[in-house]
Amino acid sequence: MKHYMELLQEAAAKNGPLCVGLDTDPSYLPAALLKVFDSPADAVLAYNREIIKRVTAEKTACCCKVQIAYYEAMGIAGLKAYIETIAAAKEAGLIVISDIKRGDIADTAKAYARAHFEGDFATDIITVNPYMGFDTLKPFADYCNPATEDKTGGKGMFVLLRTSNPGMVDIEQQELKAGGRVLDKTGAELKRLGEMFKAVYSEQTCSPIGAVVGCTEESDARALRDAYPDLFFLIPGYGAQGGAARIAATLLDKAGGTVNSSRGILCAWKKSPELADRVESGNLCLKEIADAAGDAARAAKEDLLNAKKELGL
Repeated sequence: MKHYMELLQEAAAKNGPLCVGLDTDPSYLPAALLKVFDSPADAVLAYNREIIKRVTAEKTACCCKVQIAYYEAMGIAGLKAYIETIAAAKEAGLIVISDIKRGDIADTAKAYARAHFEGDFATDIITVNPYMGFDTLKPFADYCNPATEDKTGGKGMFVLLRTSNPGMVDIEQQELKAGGRVLDKTGAELKRLGEMFKAVYSEQTCSPIGAVVGCTEESDARALRDAYPDLFFLIPGYGAQGGAARIAATLLDKAGGTVNSSRGILCAWKKSPELADRVESGNLCLKEIADAAGDAARAAKEDLLNAKKELGL
């Protein structure tokens, strides 16, 4: 049996490392187009479905990432759009990363794990915040084990290691009295968990526990990739956040990873003078902005693959 992180690793090798971020805010759509739909959530869902169609037809992405906050902000209708977006991606054959960044203790963590690995919100892989302590990881890691009669299994999780935001220096880069940084302590725990899962998945090519490693800082990309050769990375920061393809490509070495692009794809239509003129006239349809998103996804995939080639990876 393979866990979802291995399946994602295989999909990245086959279709390229791009992760399409469906962190879709209604403001990313033309105001005139929003009026065509009954609610902003309906418009977001329709846009997501069109993008999913394009990236699966052209095999430009290995997965999609759905950031739950954008859907929570739209209330009940938004959460329904979140559920339907996950369903649409899975039906299209894409692995889904649900970007929920949960991190809590004991029974609360168990409830979060149950909520997002079972039932209405069920997904393949989630993101987790470990900075309340490593005991917060266990309820989620339990679902990474093979399935049992009473529990779904084979799931994956990406744990925040070195994130892409400037404020990561406030905690992640802080030096510990015992030596090393906070992120190094976190990485050591991820290594330990990875070793534990080697006994569970004897032929695994990567751990079901991956790491979130941003590509906004070139200085430590090689060191982090070499420090965690068996961890598959979720790599944010590419594109709109300023992360360069060459940094992302460095992080794609060893066990590999998937590089997320959200706004660069979702808002691609805004960079087209022709489409911008159509927006002004109110004469712009969903298909056209989805085509622009599809073109941006294809360009991002080519950019990342070219960067890998230049590095000899």
